[in-house]
Amino acid sequence: MLEARTPPGVCGGAPPVHRNSVSRHGMLRLRAACCLFALICLAVGLPVTLSDAGVGPNRLAAKLDAAYSATLLGFPIGEIRWTVDIRGNHFSAAATGATAGLLQIFARGHGVADARGSIAGKEPVPSNFTVNLTHGSASEEIKVAFSGGKAREHVAPPPKPNPNLVPLTEAYRIGVVDPMTALIVHVPGSGDTSGPAACPHKVAVFDGRMRYDMGLAFKRIEQVRAATGYHGPVVVCAVYFTPLAGYDPTRSAIKYLQADRGMELWLAPLSGTRLMAPFRVSVPTPIGTGILQATRFVWTPQSGTADAMSTN
Repeated sequence: MLEARTPPGVCGGAPPVHRNSVSRHGMLRLRAACCLFALICLAVGLPVTLSDAGVGPNRLAAKLDAAYSATLLGFPIGEIRWTVDIRGNHFSAAATGATAGLLQIFARGHGVADARGSIAGKEPVPSNFTVNLTHGSASEEIKVAFSGGKAREHVAPPPKPNPNLVPLTEAYRIGVVDPMTALIVHVPGSGDTSGPAACPHKVAVFDGRMRYDMGLAFKRIEQVRAATGYHGPVVVCAVYFTPLAGYDPTRSAIKYLQADRGMELWLAPLSGTRLMAPFRVSVPTPIGTGILQATRFVWTPQSGTADAMSTN
């Protein structure tokens, strides 16, 4: 969401940088950092899907209103607003993001993401995912439609041919979810959701360009407080990124993400459900740790829905 020329997942583009302002080495490091942040800021713009709502789906109604600030070395570089509505057995979500602070010098841009789908049993079923990215006069749109367990994408303008890409075959489009659905975690069992059970998790993700796995592993429990909304425990999970198809293995950003063992996802509980949603994402970059953290995190179950939403 931070940069139109950095497509989600592939990280094939880079922000324009004046060569006189930084060294070539510094420019490459900055480009890698911007690419990483485009990835995590896109990933957090995901819908809340009531994946544990197996009883009385027509009774469900809830809303999440969240805002996130992205910083690098403590300096603001981006902002995201995320709203989600759940009505009956359908969900819709919208996220908007833009560069901020120092990053605007190198990469002025903004993006909009939208996802829709339904709730079937205990699992979310995405139907449509759309991302629109704009950078100056350049723009890109990615649409992914899900039907019969398979994804179909449309990218405009079409990506330029790249012989280095790992082939994206039909098999990689089966049994996948979009990045906006991938990070909502359903915690099995009947105990407290804020524990190690939230992390043992792997998701098959397709973003319209690349197929990758996102793995989670438990690290610790932290206490957080948003400026507005949630305060309490969060589960900190290590994040492991495994690209499978549709990516260029020669790109430094992909290599960095694949080898990185310092990425973290902080999950906050959504009261009345067995669901966890991202409160914070941290990614070590070549020039320092980038952090995407909630400044607003307000989850509002509507009257009469708690029993249905808490069904495991």
